[in-house]
Amino acid sequence: MVAENLTGHGESRRRLLLELFRAGLDRVDGRSCVARALRDGAGGGASLAGIWIAAVGKAASAMVLGAHDALGRSIQHVLLITKDDHVSAEARSLSGIGPTVEICESAHPLPDERSLEAGARLLRWVDELPAHAQPLFLISGGASSLVEVLEDGVTFADLAKINSQGMAEGVAIGELNARRARVSRIKGGRLAARLHGRQARALFISDVPGDDPSVIGSGLMGPAPGGDNVQRTIVASVHAAVDAVRGAAQGWGLRVGAPGRVFDGDAVRLAIRFAHELQLSQAQVCVWGGESTLELPANPGRGGRNQHLALAAARLMTGQPNLALLAAGTDGTDGPTEDAGGVVDGETVARISLGGLDADRCLVRADSNAALAASGDLVHTGPTGTNVGDLVIGLNLSPQEAEAVLERHGGTRPPML
Repeated sequence: MVAENLTGHGESRRRLLLELFRAGLDRVDGRSCVARALRDGAGGGASLAGIWIAAVGKAASAMVLGAHDALGRSIQHVLLITKDDHVSAEARSLSGIGPTVEICESAHPLPDERSLEAGARLLRWVDELPAHAQPLFLISGGASSLVEVLEDGVTFADLAKINSQGMAEGVAIGELNARRARVSRIKGGRLAARLHGRQARALFISDVPGDDPSVIGSGLMGPAPGGDNVQRTIVASVHAAVDAVRGAAQGWGLRVGAPGRVFDGDAVRLAIRFAHELQLSQAQVCVWGGESTLELPANPGRGGRNQHLALAAARLMTGQPNLALLAAGTDGTDGPTEDAGGVVDGETVARISLGGLDADRCLVRADSNAALAASGDLVHTGPTGTNVGDLVIGLNLSPQEAEAVLERHGGTRPPML
């Protein structure tokens, strides 16, 4: 459920955008996607007994529940490594109804000492797998920070520098993950190599362009150099989320434009592109999926790439009463904040000014969280159970037209095509 502080400004359009975002999240929910993949035979037909699960990433809790839905008592042991406050009560309670569940809460978006502890535990887990056990790995975005075992001679300070520099420079996720893998004993396929040819399964929720297992989580459970015996399946990606948003909007009778290419690059440049496409398009809804980058100033404020993109778009939409735009992370977080992103319209900049802040200055300082908090435009979801990158949804619809859409369907969820 998307929770947002609706203050009355453009409420109907904001409700519509939030419902469309929720439709995208539902399609790529980690629990349902994993359960469906396992029930459909993504595991490769091995007998379902003695399954040991290692789940790593921001969607690990939901993925474990999906595996339990599909495999039940066949699961003997679960190692669940995820971000603080991302373990559901239901996942914690699994030990009471069957498998042993070991939980490690670790650091994200930047690693800390707990990341090294979790990485060491994961390495031991692989090395100590019983002969009868069938390993199942559940990997989602965030694994790059949550677990690490460093190469000899590499210090934690070296790792911290790689991460902080990469994020400050706005390095694309693929390149940043490659840098991380070069100093790791478990990334870049090295964990898979540790299985020494043993059969295993790995299911991935992808948050990277191309949905490449050698990039997801810096290659945690990517192919081992020289090959391995791991069957890999992508169970959710941003393409599915975009398709779900498109289907929901069409189901509500709206004209939809949805470019097929996954977006990347600078958040401000993307904001300019999206705002122009939304303004010039004949569509009433435009949806884009991908992941932007943000180069930080020397002393940044508080915010994330989606909030920054939303704020930049709001400046371009000023005075255009029919335009509104949502930019949010599908994992429910955006940078080092607890907010998923922002939902803005043609009056956002004015509301920021009424709150005593300057939108341009906040952009320069990378202080988008403060600006959107002042205007009441932050989107907060909490952990979503998935992580397929970011969704940007634009609306070219008057408040009256949006209200008519909502009323016509009785406030129900948008139908899926």
